[in-house]
Amino acid sequence: MAQAWKCAGLRWSAGGPELVWDGGRRSALTWGKRVAFGVAEGGVRTCVGARGHACPVRAAVPARSTGARCEECARLDRAHSVAADTIADDPRPYRVYLAWFGPGMLKVGITAEERGSARLLEQGAVCFSWLGVGPLMAARRTEELLRAALGVPDRIPYAEKRVVRAALPGTEAERAAEIAELHARAVALGGWPESLTPAPLQTVDHVRVFGLAELPTAVGAVGELVAGGAVSGRLVAAAGPDLHLVTGGGDTVVLDTRLMTGWELVPAGSEEVSVPVRQFKAAPPGVQSGLF
Repeated sequence: MAQAWKCAGLRWSAGGPELVWDGGRRSALTWGKRVAFGVAEGGVRTCVGARGHACPVRAAVPARSTGARCEECARLDRAHSVAADTIADDPRPYRVYLAWFGPGMLKVGITAEERGSARLLEQGAVCFSWLGVGPLMAARRTEELLRAALGVPDRIPYAEKRVVRAALPGTEAERAAEIAELHARAVALGGWPESLTPAPLQTVDHVRVFGLAELPTAVGAVGELVAGGAVSGRLVAAAGPDLHLVTGGGDTVVLDTRLMTGWELVPAGSEEVSVPVRQFKAAPPGVQSGLF
């Protein structure tokens, strides 16, 4: 029986994207490399636990869940989380950022200054600019100010990000235009917390980092993994947790690597994608939307 591995997700390092495996092993991902794995026959997806601790009951979790945690472990994981607003006394400085994922897709967010741009890579931001830096609560109030005064969201669904990556504006200046406009409007607002230091507009573009130049249009995204199923394809781009894979049949399919966690994975015995794929609405007519 082939050795099974458990994936801990995708991480972005200085060298690019890497798949991380339980036990600490990492697999660097490079453009043109074949990504292939199968799900063990008879396998069941189990909870990945919370905050470095295994799930005490090894609870089964839904195949379509991107968190791969049972209800109790999800609660524990969010019990001490900036994203869930359960921390108010973090002494670290935080940056407010503006991120762009495609035409009309802008968001505001915060991240610990010590993390640098890691949060933007993890979210798949095509380009971004810092807006300011200060204490956590000042950063959070600035985020709320932009949401209330300018209608800027703090979340963009991944389903929306994926379908526009192959049709982005061709130049950095074009991609930065909406960020520049939003930055100017944000700076002109009154009511900024005094403890937040504004940052000048300085747009960072991730198209080359993600491999999005001349990206083939994807026909759909893997909806879930299934026991006995397989995923195989040539990597042409990666953004956030997503891998864009060209399959043996020539179609491009997006794999959200968060769907890999909690499964026992084995070497692929096939070069095809044999798990459910959700067709994008913009996909060419006649493309199969079920199993490939």
